[in-house]
Amino acid sequence: MNKVELLKRLLSGSRGNMFSLEIPTTKEDEKKIQELVRVLEIEQKIKLREYVQREYSVYLHGIIKYASE
Repeated sequence: MNKVELLKRLLSGSRGNMFSLEIPTTKEDEKKIQELVRVLEIEQKIKLREYVQREYSVYLHGIIKYASE
């Protein structure tokens, strides 16, 4: 998964500018997703309100600030 794929998944899991998404992951993917989320926050594409690491998934909840499709 790369930054563009993650942003597309967030856009597909959004209502208006709010998103809520659960992504099935492995331990290696969790670190990569966490890094990609940080990059999107630094670029001010999203504002993350909640990041929950579960046993086999990652739950993301937040606001899409600006993202062109």
